[in-house]
Amino acid sequence: MTAVVLVGHGGVPRDFPRGELQRLKALEGERRARGTEPSDEERVLERKIRTWPRTPATDPYQAGLEAVAATLRPKLGATRLVVAYNEFCAPSLEDAVAELVSNGARRITVVPSMLTPGGVHSEIEIPEALAALRTRFPDVELRYAWPFDAAAVADLLALQIRGRAE
Repeated sequence: MTAVVLVGHGGVPRDFPRGELQRLKALEGERRARGTEPSDEERVLERKIRTWPRTPATDPYQAGLEAVAATLRPKLGATRLVVAYNEFCAPSLEDAVAELVSNGARRITVVPSMLTPGGVHSEIEIPEALAALRTRFPDVELRYAWPFDAAAVADLLALQIRGRAE
């Protein structure tokens, strides 16, 4: 089976406790500065925010990415499409790929919703996650459909501009 994972940034639900978000961000910053694994407290907060109940009102980003995925699915034919999130929302890229593999996927293309180069998610975090997933699933072909062709991105933007100017 072939599959595609559409990876979005992920948004913080509007009703998630701000103090807990601040604590999570502080723990992440400390961990990155030390170069260590997440603490138990960070793992608990990460799970809490990723599994927080969401609606289009509390997480319009998730609703928007799901709408893009719903429009993209029929364009992919028999290829299965799932959505994943880099942070704040479930499933993570790791969880989405593991689920696809457990359901028989052997060729998975990962595509980010971030269009331009220069972002830490597309350039660093997603490639690092894919490297770990390739080690975890050596018999699965994991491809990364990024960076996007600048001319194709410009064409998309020009189409949107022309559509708004009429």
